[in-house]
Amino acid sequence: MTTTQTSVVHDLGTLAHRLSHPAGARCVCEPPQVLADRPDGTVVRSGAIVVKAHAADTDREALAARIALAASPRLTGILLRPLTAPGYPEPSEHPAPAPRPVTLWPLGVPVDPTDPEAAPWAEAAVLLARLHRTAPPFRLPPMRGPAKAARAVARMRAALPGDPAVLPVLAGWRALPAWARAEAPAPARRAGFLCHGDLHLGQLVRHPAPDGPWLLIDVDDAGTGDPAWDLGRPAAWYAAGLLAPEDWSAFLDAYRSAGGPAVPADGDPWPELDVAARALTVQTAALALAKCAAERRDPDGLEQLMIESCARIATLPPELAADHAS
Repeated sequence: MTTTQTSVVHDLGTLAHRLSHPAGARCVCEPPQVLADRPDGTVVRSGAIVVKAHAADTDREALAARIALAASPRLTGILLRPLTAPGYPEPSEHPAPAPRPVTLWPLGVPVDPTDPEAAPWAEAAVLLARLHRTAPPFRLPPMRGPAKAARAVARMRAALPGDPAVLPVLAGWRALPAWARAEAPAPARRAGFLCHGDLHLGQLVRHPAPDGPWLLIDVDDAGTGDPAWDLGRPAAWYAAGLLAPEDWSAFLDAYRSAGGPAVPADGDPWPELDVAARALTVQTAALALAKCAAERRDPDGLEQLMIESCARIATLPPELAADHAS
């Protein structure tokens, strides 16, 4: 960890610790815990408070709208409600890693990665359906899913310039319509839905801890767009053989039963999911290759499976994407 990273973690821990204790209360808690430390965000917990320092290049206006969305009464029971809006805390009150915007959140209990059979696929699907069915309470920025996919491909290219290992991923990327590469707006009839933008099981927590209802967290990529994107990662994992058919069925059936608009109520869902599933496959493979380059290792079995999936999707006929591309 660099000196700057250490300073950020320390300042966030100090902030979380102060806010989690009443003035003058005797402290018997454990030291602050680092929950995540990535280029796009550093997350530290102390007691019942979680503090996140967002990336320095974050669009502050867009982030403010997304935090306001999570605080909106319309999203109660769907999104975890923040404890504060983003911005620069006053140095006299809260030591903070300026110039990075900081947000505060209540502690929730995440999905247990060691118990895959208990993964809340159906609960996640119901939350998505409710999110997608909710009318935006005010003007929001576009959902950032396609932009994140484009960023992943750019990161891969920078990490492996001229390396033939990237060719299958680039082939899958070029086969996508422009909107899925963040080069054009999403089709108008699919662009106005509230979307999470980065759905995976790590984006759910139980709140109040430890056994409250499941809620969606991390609204950094939320906004309006095609709701199929939020189903794209589970669909991609299912298509690649990484998600068990029974889990995929539980997820899709729960989403449909809850009135989710991303797919028809019955029949084949893939004409609507195809583009998003392809794009999330490419994104996952691109990030895997970039990570392998940074760690100077070969892809593991799961990473290689996603890379090979890119080669396959690049050869598939484009008919399934035709409706999305128009």
